[in-house]
Order: sequence, then C-alpha cells, then structure tokens
Amino acid sequence: MKFLIVVAALIAAAHASVSADEAALVQSTWNQVKSNEVDILYAIFSAYPDIQARFPAFVGQDLSALKGSAPFALHATRIVSVISQYVGLLGNDANLPAIQTIFNQLGQTHYNRGVTAQQFTEFRTAFLNYLSSQVNYDAATAQAWNDAFDQVYAIVLSKY
Repeated sequence: MKFLIVVAALIAAAHASVSADEAALVQSTWNQVKSNEVDILYAIFSAYPDIQARFPAFVGQDLSALKGSAPFALHATRIVSVISQYVGLLGNDANLPAIQTIFNQLGQTHYNRGVTAQQFTEFRTAFLNYLSSQVNYDAATAQAWNDAFDQVYAIVLSKY
C-alpha cells in the first residue's frame, strides 16, 4: 500500500506545476468562496463523516448542531486560512520553497495524527464538489484546481 501511495505522489509531482493562468483561475474562484469557511467544512464532514471522526472535539456530535458552534467555526477558519495562504502563493515560482515548507509541516502533523491518504483524497473530492457547486467551474477551472491539489498532495503524501 505504501508503495502505491509513493507512486501516486511521484505521478502527482510530475504534474504538480501550476501555471500562471491556472493560478489566476484558482485565485479568482477561491476569492468567491473563501468567506464560506463553515459551509466548506460542513460540506466536507457531511460528505465524509470519517473525516469528522478524526477530530476529537467533534466525534459523535450532530453535524447540524456542530455547524453553529464556535469551535467548528474556529476550525473551519484554520483550514480556510491554510488554503488562502497557499492560493496567495500560487503563480510565483519563487514561492515554491514556502509552499514546500507549509505542506511538509501539514503532512507531518496529519500523518502523526493518523490521517490516512484516503482521507486526504476524500477531502479533495468533497472540497472540489463544494467549489464546483458555488462558482463557474469549467474544464479549465477544474484542471487548475486539480493541478493545485496535485502540487499540495505531492508534498503532503510524501510522508506516507
């Protein structure tokens, strides 16, 4: 299994480049949803309850009730802040070391917490499903976001 994850990460790394045009698409679509932190996290937990179960503060809680809580909003803001930081760094190759640092750390902390590669895939799927329901999501936008996730996951999944 580890071998397959390494192969997937290497394949993703080979296609991890995000062009300037793709960066602009990612940035423009992200700007349309980045203030919807709670809705984004709600969509992810709703689609994949196993992700919610990874958070000790949220285990066993009703998602609808949780959605209105301060701890949920705070965690949603943390997730969106990391995505915003990454999106802001896109489009400039000089920022690649910063991207590497951010996602090496994120990958290590999530690995240490027992988050699986499958759960990262689920997060991606749920996030892109949410995004595609909120913005003009054409083929170019889909490709841009997939390339952005490939870049991130090539780093994050290198821990697995």
